[in-house]
Amino acid sequence: MIGLLDWIKIGVAFVCGVIIAGTVSYFVGHWIGESDGYQRFIAEMAAANEKAELERKGDDAKLQGMSDYDLCVAGLRDQRVSVDACEQLRGLQ
Repeated sequence: MIGLLDWIKIGVAFVCGVIIAGTVSYFVGHWIGESDGYQRFIAEMAAANEKAELERKGDDAKLQGMSDYDLCVAGLRDQRVSVDACEQLRGLQ
């Protein structure tokens, strides 16, 4: 016959098993979710790098067609500096 002490032992074992199973499930789920988020982050970074590279290639093509004067003006305007220094390049090709 099962006594009160035996039922207490069974109850404690059951509660410990539930706690252990819950803890393991939490960490496995957290790891899977974290891994999925990392993969998404890597994919987003790859797409952003590709987009930036395509923009640089487009900028390079645009810059290659510009004269020295136009390059000077564009560079100085980005820095908010007077473009008077570029005047000496106006006649060069």
